[in-house]
Amino acid sequence: MPRSQGERLSTRNPFVPVGMLPHCAALLALVGSAACGGGQPTELLVSAAADLTPAFQEIGQQFEQETGIKVTFNFGSTGQLSQQIQAGAPVDVFAAANVSYIEDLERRGLIVPGTRALYARGRLILWTRADSALSITGIADLAQPDFRRIALANPEHAPYGIAARQALQSVGLWDTVQPKLVLAENVRQALQYAETGNADMAMVALSLALQGQGRYILVPQELYAPLDQALGVIVGTKHEAEARRFAVYVNSPTGRVIMRKYGFMLPGE
Repeated sequence: MPRSQGERLSTRNPFVPVGMLPHCAALLALVGSAACGGGQPTELLVSAAADLTPAFQEIGQQFEQETGIKVTFNFGSTGQLSQQIQAGAPVDVFAAANVSYIEDLERRGLIVPGTRALYARGRLILWTRADSALSITGIADLAQPDFRRIALANPEHAPYGIAARQALQSVGLWDTVQPKLVLAENVRQALQYAETGNADMAMVALSLALQGQGRYILVPQELYAPLDQALGVIVGTKHEAEARRFAVYVNSPTGRVIMRKYGFMLPGE
């Protein structure tokens, strides 16, 4: 089984249109001797957006079973993960929740040429607990006084937070709901706030909700910019061949079945 790190270390075809995280020192400790060779089995460190947590855990398990290559995941906010890579974190593959972050790293010379690839489009939802007395019929409901606390990922560095802000701005509610907002480090933490009752509702990724308990509705996609998600192999990896293999595996028939299972739209669909 691949080992997985949570947000707090706890737990090719294009589309038709197009919490604190661990510091670099912690990431160095995370890979340990695997990054230094020494006859140990190859182990990849994959930094991945928090919305990928359930899907990539399953993909990592299948990948290890088929290849014998271990995968350790560092899930978190795309923006913060990108900053870690720029600071020299020993990451092999980066899977972002928005292609713009991969493009930025590519411009900085930090993505191995030819490895950038779209792998999914994410979808934004409004989520409440199954036992909540509140009902959701649409995004306009968030202006109602019954919704006192609304959780979303911090739009300063989290793509799903940016999408949530765009959706609220599109319907003219951003200024109205700001006093209600509970900002999380990433989209998974935003969902946890709602799951534990620390927020009445969360604007989060569909991929995190399909396997859990709760009620949700999709936010209309025309209200926010497409969450086109991309990955790339990081320059300086000591395991480039294996990293490329994992990156390709995400878009393989096996990977696509798993991604679709968690509600992602896929390249070419």
